[in-house]
Amino acid sequence: MIKAGIAGATGYTGAELIRLLERHPQVRIGWLTSERNAGRRYCDVHPSPWDRELITLQAALDRAGEVDVAFLALPHAQSMGPVRAFRETGVTVIDLSADYRLRDPALFARWYGVEHEAPDLLAQAAYGLCEIQRAAIAEANLIANPGCYPTSVNLALHPLAQAGALQPRIIVDSKSGVSGAGRKPKLPYHYVEANENISPYNVGYRHRHIAEMEQALNPARGTGPDFAVTFTPHLAPFNQGILSTIYVSAAAGVRERDLRALYADAYAAEPFIRLLPPDALASVRHVSHTNCCAISLTPVRPEDAAGADYVIVSSIDNLIKGASGQAVQNMNIALGLEETLGLL
Repeated sequence: MIKAGIAGATGYTGAELIRLLERHPQVRIGWLTSERNAGRRYCDVHPSPWDRELITLQAALDRAGEVDVAFLALPHAQSMGPVRAFRETGVTVIDLSADYRLRDPALFARWYGVEHEAPDLLAQAAYGLCEIQRAAIAEANLIANPGCYPTSVNLALHPLAQAGALQPRIIVDSKSGVSGAGRKPKLPYHYVEANENISPYNVGYRHRHIAEMEQALNPARGTGPDFAVTFTPHLAPFNQGILSTIYVSAAAGVRERDLRALYADAYAAEPFIRLLPPDALASVRHVSHTNCCAISLTPVRPEDAAGADYVIVSSIDNLIKGASGQAVQNMNIALGLEETLGLL
């Protein structure tokens, strides 16, 4: 039986991790941390069946030997030191923040506004996009769980990019549920502000997740110009979920049937990828409260012209496949368990 600890257990991703791990047949939870609520019971902070003590992060480090895997659901820029400390105890670490996703410390400083405290560990972190990086994850004891938006985009585009059939210009329009902003209250996320409304934010080349999208896609391209992503995220009035509508051009000669064959071959054995038939479009309801990613492929010109433009729609649950579910999937791979355990 594997024992797991969760640092940052009272945020939305931490709460989702608890729910998933409590039903996992091969896992028992060892400790939960919350700096603000240390000393309280989890069920008093999140109404739930789980009556567990909340401890400080330092107390968890002192008890690191009690667990086999530590999930860090801490705010960005707060995982760098704890990741090093946990790894020194031999614990497998899965970090749900952005702190180890970008391989270049200068790129991290540019997008997150702080210098990286552990640049020597960046090269040791496996990027935890499970369907694409499975072999690296299986050998890693430090896994950087991907961001929610990049998960939806990179899973949708990887087969086309890897085949060398994706043109450099990519336009992404994404909608995310309010839980993507985290549990800390802010005015734009109040009910009256978000309900019956949809609003863009970080328009232009501004959202931090762009760096993650380009980092994951560009190695898959082989030769040729780097992909340039124009990304516009929107806050939408639902609790959880992401819908990414992606506008791309395929290489000359790639018809719809070729595109479908390419994706079917790439994802044939993937239990969490749902390729939709030609008459269906991905929606949030295809994936709500699951670890699945639904993908639909639609030519802009239905006459199936060669070299056509395509609209690829990808949907995930931002708290599950976009965060905690993918973290559990990463744990299963890294620790040699059946990949779907606790997730189907």
